[in-house]
Amino acid sequence: MMTETAKKYGGSLYELALEESMDTEVLSQLKEVLSLLTEDPQYIRLLSEPSIPKGERIALLDEAFGDKIWPYLLNFMKILCEKGYLGQLRGCMREYKRRYNEAHGIAEATVTSARELTEAQKDALLKKLQALSGKTVDMTVYVNPALIGGLRLDMEGKRYDGSAKHRLDELGSIIENTAM
Repeated sequence: MMTETAKKYGGSLYELALEESMDTEVLSQLKEVLSLLTEDPQYIRLLSEPSIPKGERIALLDEAFGDKIWPYLLNFMKILCEKGYLGQLRGCMREYKRRYNEAHGIAEATVTSARELTEAQKDALLKKLQALSGKTVDMTVYVNPALIGGLRLDMEGKRYDGSAKHRLDELGSIIENTAM
């Protein structure tokens, strides 16, 4: 669940990046920053620690990201750090990406299958989703053997569940209701 704070700050960063024609570059940099911070979760805790003076925490951000990211993105992170909102960075990224995708006609799709899909199956599925949605599709594929067979697709806020597990659950529910 994304907080109102994350929506507000992520949306503001998107507007600023768009105004400066840096929206694509900032999205890429945000992904890199989050990836680095995810690798070392202690770093966010350190940057959020109230016992460490704000000036020292800001200096740590300068040291880590100073000349590696867009200055406005660095300033954005400093503001989050100063206000104690750095833990909201992932939510800010989600809002930024949501706005970016909307502006660029991109739909995100998460596909979960019972077994690993071949590259040909992934390509065919991607083409089908793009044809059906009329958008560029950013597809992520996961494997979950618990699905038994078939696929589950989450796209644009909707879930399409064609997994064998889902069908068996539905069948079990019908049998229970009939037996009563």
